[in-house]
Amino acid sequence: MSYSARETRRKSHAVMVGQVQVGGGAPIVVQSMTNTDTADIEGTARQTADLAKAGSELVRITVDRDDAARAVPHIRDRLDQMGVSVPLVGDFHYNGHTLLHDHPACAEALAKYRINPGNVGFKEKKDRNFSSMIETALKFRRPVRIGVNWGSLDQALLTRLMDENHLSANPIDARAVMHEAVVQSGILSAARAEELGMPANQIVISAKCSEVQDLIAVYRLLATRSEHALHLGLTEAGMGSKGIVASTAALGVLLQEGIGDTIRISLTPEPGGDRTREVLVAQEILQTMGLRAFAPMVIACPGCGRTTSTVFQELAQDIQFYVRGRMGDWRKDYPGFENLSLAVMGCIVNGPGESKHADIGISLPGTGELPTAPVYIDGKKVATLKGADISKQFKDIVENYVKTRWG
Repeated sequence: MSYSARETRRKSHAVMVGQVQVGGGAPIVVQSMTNTDTADIEGTARQTADLAKAGSELVRITVDRDDAARAVPHIRDRLDQMGVSVPLVGDFHYNGHTLLHDHPACAEALAKYRINPGNVGFKEKKDRNFSSMIETALKFRRPVRIGVNWGSLDQALLTRLMDENHLSANPIDARAVMHEAVVQSGILSAARAEELGMPANQIVISAKCSEVQDLIAVYRLLATRSEHALHLGLTEAGMGSKGIVASTAALGVLLQEGIGDTIRISLTPEPGGDRTREVLVAQEILQTMGLRAFAPMVIACPGCGRTTSTVFQELAQDIQFYVRGRMGDWRKDYPGFENLSLAVMGCIVNGPGESKHADIGISLPGTGELPTAPVYIDGKKVATLKGADISKQFKDIVENYVKTRWG
């Protein structure tokens, strides 16, 4: 963990979601959400298991109708049969109060409820429906997430704040009023939950926006006005590199400032795409920032005119696949292996230096250099590899290092 992120980590209440702690100084939790029809028990259980295997420590599922609510306990049972203990979070909108009341087995099978204060109910029904959901959470001793989203913001609250701002002697920008409305929605809803008997250490707040600067502004406000655990995520981040870059830009700033206890990267998958990609991106954000370690890091140079062959690229890819393939066995036998750092470099310019900074590094020959590849372990040169089987030789060195250091 970097000095800044470590020293400025915001203090928050510790919330237990099943066996997973969110906040209270615990490692930042990675979570994801299924995109299956929850009524499809086998399909939802299978995707949940895939997400958990990829590293999602909480998995949220949509509970939008009776068929979905009836399926939830069966999904939990199926996961237990598969040996998957990941906590399930129920995502409720509009009719959550009815579904939780009518399906107590669903309420019990879920480890946490997500409540959106912007659509839990309108006018006189709002508090009644919200209170009903909190009462169910209290009955089953389940934590809740007050999940504000600027796309479904409480319009009555926003209108009131806009009117007050219009009449103010010193009105602020309309965008700032919207930020305030998002923050107030979360804080006021959490306060109401506490009035109903919900302990502060059973409440997580999120305040999601789809624009980077809006998200940063909102969470900075929220972090200074609440000690509740915070869930971070750029909502509707988008597809592919756009979604990854936007999420990284927003969450990187907040995490570096010590804000955030659990994160989700809301990537739009390509048609038929792998849902687990968002889990990997979340892990890589935390790992590259030094906040957590999930898998060995493979550092590789981008290549230039000195590396006109593809040898170092092929080796870097081969080692990356090799490490991913060995993680299952290493996780069982060598706890701590995820902190391993490897460097695969392409020429003499930065190759030896970068290799010395990694636990294990190899500096391949660039264009016109001698066909040899020095290997460094813990900063010291230990071997020089030659021949067509450099990849196998290097893997053997890595395997032996992992066994020796973490065995």
